[in-house]
Amino acid sequence: MTTPIAVRLARSAAIAAAALALAACSVLKPGGGSESGTGSTSPGGATATEGSRDVPTVRLITAQTPAIRTYRKTGARHIYKAYASRIYKGKIPPLVYAVVVVETEIDANGKVTNVTFSRVPSHAPEVPPMIAELVKATSPLPSPGKLGGHTYVDTWLWDKSGNFQLDSLTLGQRSR
Repeated sequence: MTTPIAVRLARSAAIAAAALALAACSVLKPGGGSESGTGSTSPGGATATEGSRDVPTVRLITAQTPAIRTYRKTGARHIYKAYASRIYKGKIPPLVYAVVVVETEIDANGKVTNVTFSRVPSHAPEVPPMIAELVKATSPLPSPGKLGGHTYVDTWLWDKSGNFQLDSLTLGQRSR
């Protein structure tokens, strides 16, 4: 049986842990100056203007609400229509060549304003730039309507053949 004191202590510990985690985020933020990245990802934020303090801003991904997940399928259908001959037919093999998590930022009109990656395959560094070009070439995506500009996340399942499926519209994966 849990006592009220134990519950309060657990809550206090959780709040303290969250506060420490947030404090650690601000300590670990990169300072001004040039960032060295992996080349396949773009910098995570924009720097402040000259007139303000030299504190970089952090690029935030839009919360992946049900409305954003629904739009993700709309964006995926648009990409599928543009690249119908490149869509992997049927179920994906058990081991795909590359799995890339793509963050697509669009404005209120559906224009792709930025493509970044939160997961890139180290063994296939050529794939993320190809995906970025495919996404940008399909711009503008359908209008997001009331959602306005936002960033949605989708996972690209890339076959060695250069064909792909998007996780939001995948037909699944074969067991063999």
